[in-house]
Formats: sequence, C-alpha cells, structure tokens
Amino acid sequence: MSARLHVDLNALASNIDRVRETVAPAELMLVVKDDAYGHGLEPVVHAATAAGVSWFGAFDVRTGAAVRIAAGADARIFAWIAASRDDLDAAIAARIDLGVGDAGLLEELADAAADAGATPRVHLKIDTGLHRNGVRPEDWPGFVARAAELQSAGRIDVVGVWSHIAEASEAEDDDARAVFEAALAHAEAAGIHPSVRHLAASAASFARPEFRYDMVRVGAFCYGIRSAGGPSADDLGLKPIARLEAEVVAVHDEAASIGLGALQGLPTSLQGRAGVGTPGGRRPLLTVGGSESMVGTWPDAAIGDVVTIYGPGRDGEGSATDLAEMIDTIGEEIAVRVSPLIPRVFT
Repeated sequence: MSARLHVDLNALASNIDRVRETVAPAELMLVVKDDAYGHGLEPVVHAATAAGVSWFGAFDVRTGAAVRIAAGADARIFAWIAASRDDLDAAIAARIDLGVGDAGLLEELADAAADAGATPRVHLKIDTGLHRNGVRPEDWPGFVARAAELQSAGRIDVVGVWSHIAEASEAEDDDARAVFEAALAHAEAAGIHPSVRHLAASAASFARPEFRYDMVRVGAFCYGIRSAGGPSADDLGLKPIARLEAEVVAVHDEAASIGLGALQGLPTSLQGRAGVGTPGGRRPLLTVGGSESMVGTWPDAAIGDVVTIYGPGRDGEGSATDLAEMIDTIGEEIAVRVSPLIPRVFT
C-alpha cells in the first residue's frame, strides 16, 4: 500500500509530560478510545506506560480489556460504556473501573459482582447538561443513596464521581460545574467519599484550573491534536504525533495522483479546500477519489514521491485540526477516519 501513518511515540511521551506538568497536581487519564484515536492502541499504551501513565480511559469494556493486556496488572482502566451483562462480567474479570450513570445498570452491576464474588470499582456519573448519559440532577440524591447502600453491603466500591462537559462556552461550562459541585455535595451527604473526581477533558484541563479536580481525561492533546478554533499546538506546547503520507502513483501535466482516497478515510469535502505537503512545498488537494486523489504538481514530480496529508508541517502540510476546521469538524474526526488497513509505522 502506498499510504501509511507515521506515529512518533517520542512526541507522544513529550506531550504526556507537557499535559502532566500543566494539570498537576491532578492526575492524567490518557484516553485511548477508537484505537487510541486511530494511532494504534497497543503501541500507544506501551509507550504511555513507559512514560509513567497509570490511568487509561477506554470508553468501552472491549477496549478496556485490550488495554489490560497491553498495560499489565497495575494499570487503572476506566470504561464508561457497558452495554450488556456480558460487558459487566468482562469488566469485573479484567478489574476495569466502570462509569455508571444509570440506576438500572447500577443494580445489574451489583448482581454481576455478587455472582462473581467481586467488588468492582465504580465511578458514578451525573448529567451536567451534555446529556451524554448520566443521572439527571433531580434523580441524583436517590441514586447516590442507593449506591451508598450497595457500597455498605460490600457489593460495589464507589471510587469516583464524574461527568462530561460540552466545552462550548465558559458560561455553559460554569453552569455544568455548578451542577457537578452540587452532585458532589449530595454524594458526601449520602456517605460516599470518592477518591477521584473528574470532569475536564483536553481543552478545559488546560484553560480552566478549577475544572481539574483530582484527575483529567485527556485524549486529543496527548496526540498533539489541538481543539478546533483554539490555541495552536505550539502555543499549547504540544507536538502532532501523526503524519499521514501517500506516495505519488502517476504524474500528469498539472497534477499528480496519490494512492489515498475516500475509501482510506480522506474526506471528499476537503477537495478544492485543503493543501498538502509535497517535495515542492504546499500544493492544493484538487480531487478526492475512491482510492486515489489528485494534488497540484511540482517541478520534477515523480512516481514514488511522498505527499503528506497532515502532520507537523515540515513540508507545508497542515495539522489534522487545520483540515478539520475547513469542513467544520474537529481534528479527532480526521484522525479516527484513517482506515485501519493503512499501515501504522511507529518511531
């Protein structure tokens, strides 16, 4: 295949150091959902573990179980989606911390734990307004009271309270934090004393110190993917860790064909808008086909020349977020769209 995704694990370690320095004394949870944002789960987990990361955010139980194998017995792994009793059983077996934002799921987990003779670690989720699951504020007092009963009976261990925020505006996030603070107060009154409170993801963890609490869940920034419309990676002190490349497969009078297209994850909406890096500098992305695309040519262009779709910018290419901003999305979407069939090359 003429396309490949280069992943710089040294840059990942550097970004992890930068994030940890910024959010201290809060702890970093490295989010590795969607195959570590398309970068490759196992190598990312190995590199992060070597860099001292002890918490991983896995999204779903299946990913969490894969992280357990890669990270070893000592890692703490947090998953916030369990869709079935099989998921709950697998989470208990792999000693995964579970995010629970539903009263029915809490009962089902307690039953699964009793059957397994285990006491799973639980993070209770309050809906602070994003409506990405979580218990509504009006139902929260009863929910935490029941969680306290189950904890007293030894059926669960409530170690965390958490939520998602929209990061859409400071005012909305302030409102969400007020709901979170009230939820913490209700939990304390019910006899729940969480050791980890976590609310912030990448952007808020850098911009809003009051949102850090005991831990922050950071994915994009650790991969060097800045927020759309936000500060540059340089301003944040981060480095893009991925470089998506494709080789020239044909040269025409005013264009060169590259072996990468929509079937490999390149959005067709970028044609006529984006620029790419070439040996001759930045050139326009003219068309996006199924498995091949056309870019503006350069002097002495030849088959086998390398074109960079996104990366750190050394050949004039933009970042994943630069591309995302052209089509009103976020850099994470550009990253996770890259086909798993494209080889990942780790350095």
